Amino acid sequence: MRLVGAAGGSTHIPRRVLGAVARSADLSADNCKMGITKRRPWERSAENEEREKEAAAAAGRFAGVPEAEEGSDVDSDSDLETEGTHGLGELVKETLYLRSCRVHSVVPASCFLRQGSDPELNLRHCGLGPQGAQALASSLNSNPYVKRLDLRDNGLCGAGTEALANALSKSSCICDVDLSENQLGAVGAQAICAALIANPTMQKVQLAGNGLEEQASQYLAELLLAHTGLKSLDLSYNQLNDQAGETLGPALAENTGLIELNISWNHLRGPGAIAFARGLEANIFLRVLDISYNGFGDPGASAVGKALRTNNVLEELNVSNNRISAVGARSLGLGLRVNQTLRSLVVSRNPMQNKGCLAVLKSVQDNPVSALELLDFSEIQVNREFDDLASSVKAVLPGLCIKTAAHRVEYKKELLPVFRSSLPASAPK
Repeated sequence: MRLVGAAGGSTHIPRRVLGAVARSADLSADNCKMGITKRRPWERSAENEEREKEAAAAAGRFAGVPEAEEGSDVDSDSDLETEGTHGLGELVKETLYLRSCRVHSVVPASCFLRQGSDPELNLRHCGLGPQGAQALASSLNSNPYVKRLDLRDNGLCGAGTEALANALSKSSCICDVDLSENQLGAVGAQAICAALIANPTMQKVQLAGNGLEEQASQYLAELLLAHTGLKSLDLSYNQLNDQAGETLGPALAENTGLIELNISWNHLRGPGAIAFARGLEANIFLRVLDISYNGFGDPGASAVGKALRTNNVLEELNVSNNRISAVGARSLGLGLRVNQTLRSLVVSRNPMQNKGCLAVLKSVQDNPVSALELLDFSEIQVNREFDDLASSVKAVLPGLCIKTAAHRVEYKKELLPVFRSSLPASAPK
């Protein structure tokens, strides 16, 4: 049989593929009936497994231009072949997903069917759950279009993440994945980190709000050590504590490749905060670091200040709300006196008061080669003495924006070039 293209051409379709599509044509109607027996994720019949394999093979063959059967007269140079098989590939992909949903006794996500071959598959807040994730994983294995996968807030838990991890480990297209707010825990973290290590194409991963604790930090450290292609990692809103900081710090020191790290809203304090800052001191790749809303305190601020003395790569640093007093601010300033690469420093919502703000600003004034463009002291009350010093500093560094509780200025942060080139056009900046 041949498929007629939009311009009147035709494309040869193997009979075995048409058979796989035809056998699943009544799937949507069957899903509306109540006679489906619900099985646990790991309880699949031999018949269901065979059906998934058959549809997967069909979808795989039609991800690109198919081969003609022996004896056919298909013109391999015709553009109509590509157009026709692209449409059939879409049909087979949807068929595979619907069949997989039937196997796992879940309702198909309509947004998956609507998005077709878009490079960004946005399924956030769809309530997939572990079984829905298993159904999705089967179709991802044969989907050549998706580059960015957004599964934020779907209650995947460890079981759902394990199913997805298998698909992600084999994908050569997906380079950006958001698994935030999915209750991954240590089991999910282990599965996803192992999958990422096996997939060098992954560049951006978001794991925020997943209840990751000390045990998960071991798997995250392995990821930092093994994956040199990963550029951006979001670990914010988790429960990584002192012990996690002591585990992640040495891994950060040895990491080669990571450019942006967000570990805000965790519990890095005491020795863990110091160990993490020492990792920053040795790192030679990281350009953007957010450690806000932890508990670094003055000892942690001192370690960060020491790191800034030797680190000549970091460009953006956020240490807001870290219990840093005027003492810690002075220690932080020691690094600012010699640092030549930092462009943005946010120290807002710290109890450093006017005295600490003055110490930081004087350090910048003493550095003739400072690259700073933004100093953010938001939510900290300063007095006239600070305002006078700020005017003097801006006379030397006219491009410097200084934010305080009384003076709010606009500062536009541009996306780093590496992220512009690696993400699809539809991905959010």
